[in-house]
Amino acid sequence: MTSLQGDSRRLWVVAGVAGFILLFAIHLALISHANTVTWDEPDHIYSGYMSWRGDFGLNPEHPPLVKFVATVPLLPMQLNVPEMQDRPYRLQAVLGGRDFIFHNDADKIVFRAQMAASIFTLLLLVIAFLATREMFDTTAGFLALGLLLFDPTLLAHGALVTTDAAQACFLLASIYAFYRYVQSPSAGRLMITGVAVGLALASKHSAVLVFPMLLILAGIEIFRRESANSGSELSVGKRAARYATALVIIGLMAIAILWATYAFRYAARGNGLQLNPPMEAQLARVPSPTQAKVLHEFARFHLLPESYIYGFAHVLFSADSFNSYLFGKSYPHAVWFYFPAAILVKSSLTFLILLAISVWVIASGRLRKRHELLFLLVPPLIYLAVSMKSGMNIGIRHILPVYIFLAILIAGAASVLIKNSRRWRYAVVLLLVFQAISVVRAFPNCIGYANEAFGGPKNVWRYVSDSSADWAQQLHAVKRYTDERHLQNCWFVYFGTGVIDYNYYKIPCKLLPTTESIWLGTLSDATAAIDGPVFISAVNLTGFEFGPPPLNPYEQFKTLKAADAIDSSVFVYEGRFETPLAAALAHAQKAGVFLAGKRLPEALQEAQQAVALAPDSAGVNARMGNVLDALGRREEARPYYATALQLALTKQPGFQRSLVAPLKRRLAAEDDSAQKGHP
Repeated sequence: MTSLQGDSRRLWVVAGVAGFILLFAIHLALISHANTVTWDEPDHIYSGYMSWRGDFGLNPEHPPLVKFVATVPLLPMQLNVPEMQDRPYRLQAVLGGRDFIFHNDADKIVFRAQMAASIFTLLLLVIAFLATREMFDTTAGFLALGLLLFDPTLLAHGALVTTDAAQACFLLASIYAFYRYVQSPSAGRLMITGVAVGLALASKHSAVLVFPMLLILAGIEIFRRESANSGSELSVGKRAARYATALVIIGLMAIAILWATYAFRYAARGNGLQLNPPMEAQLARVPSPTQAKVLHEFARFHLLPESYIYGFAHVLFSADSFNSYLFGKSYPHAVWFYFPAAILVKSSLTFLILLAISVWVIASGRLRKRHELLFLLVPPLIYLAVSMKSGMNIGIRHILPVYIFLAILIAGAASVLIKNSRRWRYAVVLLLVFQAISVVRAFPNCIGYANEAFGGPKNVWRYVSDSSADWAQQLHAVKRYTDERHLQNCWFVYFGTGVIDYNYYKIPCKLLPTTESIWLGTLSDATAAIDGPVFISAVNLTGFEFGPPPLNPYEQFKTLKAADAIDSSVFVYEGRFETPLAAALAHAQKAGVFLAGKRLPEALQEAQQAVALAPDSAGVNARMGNVLDALGRREEARPYYATALQLALTKQPGFQRSLVAPLKRRLAAEDDSAQKGHP
């Protein structure tokens, strides 16, 4: 009888977990169907597809595991693949990715790839349940699932062809597997840990943090007086030897698995293709000489795949290239408090309330699971600390692993309360229901979720930007909006301009310039004055990429009341608006295109219009100097270079630092030429 009851209980547990997983999968599918491709996904999907052909050099800043899995459903399809061009890897991946997606059936490709990528998120839920159940109990396991089922960050990024969910999955798997090894050491559990760590490394470069996590946890185990495993009978020295050996085996296995994802091949590219720029140039950009030297030695002795080393260098130097935006203020650098502040905005109130309650439960000694607490606190604290020190303040998604570990901790603490009090049981259930309602109301804009204390998704742009506010995923909704209102003329400041083929969706709006469109060469017909409706993506409304006034051409819209909001992340403005800086940037960009094509008279005409519209723009003056220089009118060019340099050094200089060195070189070249008597 007892056996039958046990079997029945297990069956109900399995059915319950399967129900949660199915519900989450349906939610991910609905979000994927409602939204269009996000900013990062075209180059991930394209590079993943090309990885199956042996080319790991298109998107080396991310290891290939997620991209491999996501593009499996694309392999049987007859697809148009863009011709390879000898462009720098970032340009080739972004532009090639755009062409790959939109020269085929974009919606079909993206949906298939996203559903394949969602496997990692569903696996994450299973591992989270198993870990919570083993560390605490079955009730806690279901509480963890309930909390994660409507976690806005996990829902927002759970089906995207990006690395965040997969890394969270395998970091948790690594720590959980090591926890089980510590509980009862065996060769099998050690092997599972090595596999999990290897898959973590193959999912994202920042997963290397798993090694200090394991090292610290192993160190604690060595000196822990009370232990539940057989190792407690060993001396400190023998325990140290055991864990040192275990960590070495785990490390070797993990590196072997990482090599396997690159087909055990050092070269990043096949068929005679080379990395662009070459490895030496890539390593020269790493800000730390020590880090650059270490990576150089790894490359010299082929200790890791070339693409992985090259991508690691990208991660190290690119962190310094991002602006930050927090609570309405732009910064030309990272701010250490970005992630703690973003957690307050982007987490559900349920999560924050339960987290505070969990701290109280732990502090009061009600949760007597010290060993489990270490395994649930050390990894997220390390990950959060390193993230706060990094320079990449562009999205809450970058600390998704922190949410997963804390959700398990919260579930354990909440289970203690609800076992002893019916009131706590009702309170926790009501909080979970409130979270579900809050997140469903944001559908399908989970990317732009903000909790009710900060005004919900429509106000998220006031506090955070980039992938925490919008990720260019709203084109289906914008198309419906224009069709329902029979709009024929409008303007759009779109975050995905140049990255995503906007024309594919046949939206009748003309594009206004953005930093992405200027970088990628997507031209605009912006004029000095425009008539609404004007659509502005939430990220562009923050202005954090251009910088604060007077650099942001759309600053005026931040103080205006929007007439409408599409999916809470594209804002609609009616009226007539003066936009001279936007028009100047458009003319300066055209001047650059004509200059590259040696059409100098047209380039001069465009540059002159740009300067007339925005004489106080450093970039516009620099472009005018370039055109005059190309025409051989160097004496006329010099004042424009000098003006551009002065503006770059005096008007929000932190946001214009990239202009300073090239302008100084230009002026030095002009002076040198004048001294030698050249015209």
